[in-house]
Amino acid sequence: MSSTRERNQTVITHFILLGFGNLQDLQIFIFLIFLSIYLVTMAGNILIVVLVISDQHLHTPMYFFVGNLSCLETCYSSIILPRMLASLLSGDRTISVKGCMLQFWLFGFLAATECYLLAVMSYDRYLAVCKPLHYAALMDNNLCVQLVLVSWLSGSLIVTTITLTMAQFSFCAPYEIDHFFCDFMPLIQHLCSGANFLLLSGFITTSVLTFPPFLLTLASYIYIISAILRIPSATGRKKAFSTCSSHLSVVTIFYGALIVVYMLPNTDTLSRMNKVFSLFYTVFTPLVNPLIYSLRNKEVSKSLRRAVGKCVPTQKLTIISH
Repeated sequence: MSSTRERNQTVITHFILLGFGNLQDLQIFIFLIFLSIYLVTMAGNILIVVLVISDQHLHTPMYFFVGNLSCLETCYSSIILPRMLASLLSGDRTISVKGCMLQFWLFGFLAATECYLLAVMSYDRYLAVCKPLHYAALMDNNLCVQLVLVSWLSGSLIVTTITLTMAQFSFCAPYEIDHFFCDFMPLIQHLCSGANFLLLSGFITTSVLTFPPFLLTLASYIYIISAILRIPSATGRKKAFSTCSSHLSVVTIFYGALIVVYMLPNTDTLSRMNKVFSLFYTVFTPLVNPLIYSLRNKEVSKSLRRAVGKCVPTQKLTIISH
């Protein structure tokens, strides 16, 4: 019976991403909101990357990882937001199956890489807080580069495995995907067959390859918080906590949204809210990362003031010479 139904289904070559199409009267307003978010996200993350590269004071392991994270967030936003903005402006929500698979691969690659980068950054903060005397010897330049390369390669391995498995199957009608980008769960709901197999293989792959960095992040912060609580003075505790509070904020937002979308039971209420929760790790996390690492970080703020200080006198001299 099920096989007959599967054979009668129409194999499709494109999808329609519904996005926020149910809010027709607010399309222009939503477009302006997301355009503002995209511009601020790009400007903030590119600024962090430029400061980390150009300022010698930020040539430390912590800011090397922050620069990589900002580079990742720049790519992350550019995969999802420009297409969403074009759709809101033109009303054309169609995307080819190949284009949808490519967007899923890019999104999954960067999301998995971010899991590893956040784990590496938490390990870096663990060494800085719990083993300060050995920090410089343990976290040298070679190890930093190796950890970042492993993060990017691991992220690629995870999503490539899942995408290649998904590519073995065909997609069937209906055309509509009730989401604003090509995510894993909406895609497998449109498979003609093999959805259960892909769910199982995807769960095994992601569990094996992404659960360890989550455990490393969790363990690192358990040790960090325990070490901070043992510091006798309130000033010392505050200073120690300030070195990892920015990263902890990012980890909480990122993993909190992922857990709600991918790990909680797929009830009707949560299913309707998935689009909203997905905004947290696809749109708002890349937006708040540079704000957290600049506004709450003295070294980055000082670096920005030094950069502005170098530019302002040059501009004044140019005006005077004319």
